[in-house]
Amino acid sequence: MESRVPNISLEPQESDDSQPALLFIPDISGFTRFMHENGVRYSRNLIADLLEIIIEGNILNMELCEIQGDAILFYKLGDPPAIDQIVSQCKQIFLDFQNYLRIMERDKFLPSAQLSENKLTLKIVVHYGRISVTQIRDYTKLMGTDVIMAHRLLKNSIEGSEYVLLTEGYLKTQDPEAIKQSFEWSQLKDGANEYEHMGTVHYKYAFLTPLRLLVTDPEIEHTHKQYPNTFSLKSHIKAPVDLVRRVIQNYRLKPKWMHRVKSARFDTKKINRIGTNYLCEMEKGGLIEMQTLQSRVTPEKTEVIEKMANFKMFPNSLIFYYLHEEEGGTFLTLEFHYSRVSVGDYFYDYFGRSQIKGFMKASLAQLKTLCEQLYVNKKQQ
Repeated sequence: MESRVPNISLEPQESDDSQPALLFIPDISGFTRFMHENGVRYSRNLIADLLEIIIEGNILNMELCEIQGDAILFYKLGDPPAIDQIVSQCKQIFLDFQNYLRIMERDKFLPSAQLSENKLTLKIVVHYGRISVTQIRDYTKLMGTDVIMAHRLLKNSIEGSEYVLLTEGYLKTQDPEAIKQSFEWSQLKDGANEYEHMGTVHYKYAFLTPLRLLVTDPEIEHTHKQYPNTFSLKSHIKAPVDLVRRVIQNYRLKPKWMHRVKSARFDTKKINRIGTNYLCEMEKGGLIEMQTLQSRVTPEKTEVIEKMANFKMFPNSLIFYYLHEEEGGTFLTLEFHYSRVSVGDYFYDYFGRSQIKGFMKASLAQLKTLCEQLYVNKKQQ
């Protein structure tokens, strides 16, 4: 059955105030089962962190409209983003989401079943159409047929729980060859569903499952052989492990040791929470967004994990700090793990990797100097 709703032109309409916009909806699959099996006590904090990680992974600078239980509605007015940008955005939040789950599972966040048994994952709906933006008191509400369509597409006949669904409304704005190239890592399939009052809605979809090969395993050493997009740096610091850990996690001290960082901005209300993010303002302009994923102390070693976001050349990267006591001080291993370089050109990719390695090397040297000086001052007091 063909659609009973006429196609809405993306040209300006005299009869209403609608505007062309991208609608982007990530939805947590397995949410209901997870809440039922684990109860509110364990579920609410983890789901809150996962939703926040999705929000922090917004590299397209979309507007956040609302959070509806397990789904987030983003929108972006104006021309549609290019297909490669949409794919990068999907990869960003999927990998951030799965990396966080892997770390939580390793740390036995749940008292009973493993997180992997709960099968929490993501599905994403991407649509482009016309919307009306309405302000109701302090809330922004999106209205229009396209908004309804995007929400209904979360319920479909796709056999799977982790995928990106792209409607004809979006795909028709993109070059077919660019679409094909952007999905070389997965297979783009045709799909369609019939909805009341809307008729048959056609779309294409691709499973996100192949990206799981890029998810970081927190239990193993991230060697270059096992993770090609990885490098590590090591240093011996003449200061106790606890002091070094506290310096790494102190956002106010970031400008004192992170290379070419002018200042750090953070929300003091959330400073001790997993998922806390902060912005590093660079000396030459621009911002790098960082997020704390984990801080873990065991008898064998201390571990701090941070995510670097809003850094376009490395759209999904993790920084692991491993600390253990050695020779009266701290032996620190810094590992920088990224899923890919987003640029594509070999020489630019090589330059980018060289730049980030130089940045980390200089930062590690400055961290060593700061920690040792703080330890000397402490002993002299």
